[in-house]
Amino acid sequence: MSRIVRTAADFVYPFVLIFGLYIVAHGHLTPGGGFQGGAVIATGCALVIVAYSYAEVRTWLSGKVLMGQEVIGLLGFIGVALLAFAFGQVFFFNYLNASGSLFGTPVPYGINPGELNTAGVLPLMNFAVGIEVWGGLTLVILYMLSAFSADKEVS
Repeated sequence: MSRIVRTAADFVYPFVLIFGLYIVAHGHLTPGGGFQGGAVIATGCALVIVAYSYAEVRTWLSGKVLMGQEVIGLLGFIGVALLAFAFGQVFFFNYLNASGSLFGTPVPYGINPGELNTAGVLPLMNFAVGIEVWGGLTLVILYMLSAFSADKEVS
């Protein structure tokens, strides 16, 4: 692509990344969450791949890095869910909300007076899903573009 397209992609990508992270971070309060935010960030990665070239991006990024990112996201999600056992609760119990720590202001009974810090483990799970979807969709994009390159293998 031209220098103008590459410069525009370099300029736009940080904003796409920030917007995707915003969607992930506010998923428990607004429509969105880990999957939607991860998809937005992966779209930004697709923008960079198209602006430069598949071969050039492959020198920066390998499929193994993206697979590792997927694994980290999945292990983070399951780890947050399994950590409930350490508190003597059931799988996926919202232990941070019950303890009143980090993201856990207990939800009052009746009308909510405006407490936004009541999500518990949901933001942690949103971030884990966002990391997994970001890596997974970017890997899918790389696999799809590998059909157009002379090097047919993504590893």
